[in-house]
Amino acid sequence: MSKKVIVIGAGVAGLASAIRLQHAGYEVEIYEKGSRPGGKMNRIELDGYSFDLGPSIVMMPDLYREIFELCGRDPDEYIPMQKLDPIYRAYFSDIPDKPFDISSDLTELTKTIESISEEDTEGFFQYLHEIYKRFVIAKHHILQRPFRKRSDFYNLPMLKKALKLKPYDTADTFIGKYIKNERLKQLISFQTLYIGISPLKSPSFYTMIPMIQFLYGVWFIKGGMYTMALGMERLFKELGGTIHYGKDVQEINIESRKADGIIVDGEKMASDYVVCNADFPYAMKHLVKDKTAKGKYTDKKIDNMKYSCSCFLLYLGMDRKYEEIEHVHNFIFNENLNQNLEDIFDGKKLTDASFYVYIASKMDPSLAPEGKDGLYILMPVSNVASAKYEWDEDTISYYRSYILNELKKIRGFENIENEIVTETCTTPRDFESKFNAYNGATFGLQPSLDQSNHYRPQSKATHCENLYFTGSSTHPGAGVPIVLLSARIAAQELVQDDTGEPYDYSVK
Repeated sequence: MSKKVIVIGAGVAGLASAIRLQHAGYEVEIYEKGSRPGGKMNRIELDGYSFDLGPSIVMMPDLYREIFELCGRDPDEYIPMQKLDPIYRAYFSDIPDKPFDISSDLTELTKTIESISEEDTEGFFQYLHEIYKRFVIAKHHILQRPFRKRSDFYNLPMLKKALKLKPYDTADTFIGKYIKNERLKQLISFQTLYIGISPLKSPSFYTMIPMIQFLYGVWFIKGGMYTMALGMERLFKELGGTIHYGKDVQEINIESRKADGIIVDGEKMASDYVVCNADFPYAMKHLVKDKTAKGKYTDKKIDNMKYSCSCFLLYLGMDRKYEEIEHVHNFIFNENLNQNLEDIFDGKKLTDASFYVYIASKMDPSLAPEGKDGLYILMPVSNVASAKYEWDEDTISYYRSYILNELKKIRGFENIENEIVTETCTTPRDFESKFNAYNGATFGLQPSLDQSNHYRPQSKATHCENLYFTGSSTHPGAGVPIVLLSARIAAQELVQDDTGEPYDYSVK
């Protein structure tokens, strides 16, 4: 008789851990409060336009493909991908008519870097060289393994490797050592916002995010990101797994420090193991009600932890195609980027904001009515707890006007306001209510140095048996590829505890 695992939440990590465990021979059931798979990797459908709700940039495609290959499937049948080149176009608000195309073709990239600052080109390659060394260490020894006990981190071989990551400088200082030109620094350092932290505060090793784009490229999945969520749902069901939608879990049932099921709609569903993909801070506060099982993650501790920024997203259905805008991914930088970053984390209403425009219908015309484009616009903003303003109609209209006024300066978007046919938006309050993102922090716990690696909540619950956590607030962190790693770790940890056969994470 195979053992039963209940997974709470059908977000990316929930689906991926469920697939791994179902494939390993467990009987897995997912309980999801929404009506479809994917969590924040979701889709908004509006008058014939389809928008990805959250994640939009595919990096490290091997990790997307791995989950299908593991089960003997051809990933191309589930998530057909195409490589993008250029990766994205960068506009600067003070020179809107001179955008830069960022390529992952090294020859093209070099020319672009030289056109921005020839003096810094050598420094750019030194940055790549230095961060690549750290990336290899992180990839092999930190990102793919859990830190279950202190000695998993605090041992000589591991500490030697950790020190090579030079964790104590910030992303901004680190890049500043090699590059002086402000525009070039911005192009590289802003990407720590992908995981919800400012480059002024982020540990330097997170500048491996742009390096991964430059060296390995960026991809597009046909149908947009939501295809990945649907692909994982399909695979899970093919393997014999069950998903219950519209089921809002109230509690993880814990008897004598052991999880043995969940309470949903006031009724207990028993299982041998529970894997929780609800946001870790939310889960600790609301689903783990047994005080001893919380361990150090008391309500007070959860409230005092640092949270990532949030996002304001506008989804605009337009009445035309934007031939003048050639790329899927476009970044619009404000020249006062540092002020912008400080304001986000100080909770101020933004007056100098940078944002991102994603036009998926350029790669897949089926995502908009014929001859039309849909625009997805994302602006990093303060999370609910730090914002010194309310997310009301006034705030929404303030940010909407700001974005449209900035876009009007760009060739092709001059008349944007009159070209909108239909629109909707997602605010930090929506992340909080729809996805139980604590404080509406889109990326979960902030990946500051004291909340990264062995300091981040780990997959295996510390004070309760048979309970595991996965998702962006757990180790190794946020971002789709990294969350897929967190699912792999959670599944490995559970299997190890169940079979008694330790998984070999030894530092090679």
